[in-house]
Amino acid sequence: MTLSLFLIALAMSTDAFAVALARGTASPHVSLSIALRTGLFFGVVEGLTPVLGWLLGWLALPWIQAWDHWLAFALLVGLGLKMLYEGCQPAAPVEAQSPAFWSWGLLLTALATSMDALAVGISFALMEVPIALAALLIGLATTLMVSLGMLLGQHLGGWLGKKAECLGGLILLGIGGWILYEHLFGAAAMLAR
Repeated sequence: MTLSLFLIALAMSTDAFAVALARGTASPHVSLSIALRTGLFFGVVEGLTPVLGWLLGWLALPWIQAWDHWLAFALLVGLGLKMLYEGCQPAAPVEAQSPAFWSWGLLLTALATSMDALAVGISFALMEVPIALAALLIGLATTLMVSLGMLLGQHLGGWLGKKAECLGGLILLGIGGWILYEHLFGAAAMLAR
């Protein structure tokens, strides 16, 4: 379970990493302080959204418990395919911007990149994942990846961002497939006893 949580945290941070690379590319100079504060901002938002999703999933669990594994599979595979699709699209040109920490645009971007974490939070409730650990790992991974992305963006921006998003999509596809495999073949093994 811990390895899966680590991989999900990494996958959840890749879209924010791609955004941070673009932001770093468009900024004339990104200081370590700005990179860390931006990373922390994204990390907090990305860490809170799976908790909200978990709460929604937990509330719905009594009504969907019979097919929760299918829903978790569909959510993770759907997100994985979305990330793969977006990762294969050409990078949009980014206008030069100030590396200032706070803006409404930054908040909207952080919220937009965390919507996948909201859906994953729903699947966490269905799989009975310890949400505090999952949210902490997702928040930390995003903080580190965004900070690194801001700093690397000045050098590697457009090239690395889309590849990171594709990797995140592949990770989610793999975990979604594994959840379904465990449920189907775990149930088959119990019936064979």
